[in-house]
Amino acid sequence: MAILITDECINCGACEPECPNNAIYEAAEEWKFSDGTVLTGDIMLPNGKRFNADEDQEPINDEVYYIIADKCTECKGFHDEPQCAAVCPVDCCLPDEEHIETEKNLLAKKRFMHNE
Repeated sequence: MAILITDECINCGACEPECPNNAIYEAAEEWKFSDGTVLTGDIMLPNGKRFNADEDQEPINDEVYYIIADKCTECKGFHDEPQCAAVCPVDCCLPDEEHIETEKNLLAKKRFMHNE
């Protein structure tokens, strides 16, 4: 499953540079699938959703940092544990129960985003 940043976030920013998929964004910041990935142009995600990787997407939170579930791989294939959770000083990076994925799916997502 993806990781979720809860409302307890203190906006310290420690998590953002740790994400190997560039899936973490500052509150109210627009985001793109192309940020930190090899994705470009029209894409179809492994889950079947279609996007233009280069188009700005609306922020999903305007008060605290947030994680794009479609880009989050829980750091599978990069690290032994989610790095956002490892560095968070207030333990607000938790499993997202609404985005449950198998390790196989998370690794496939990683390969898709990084052309591996």
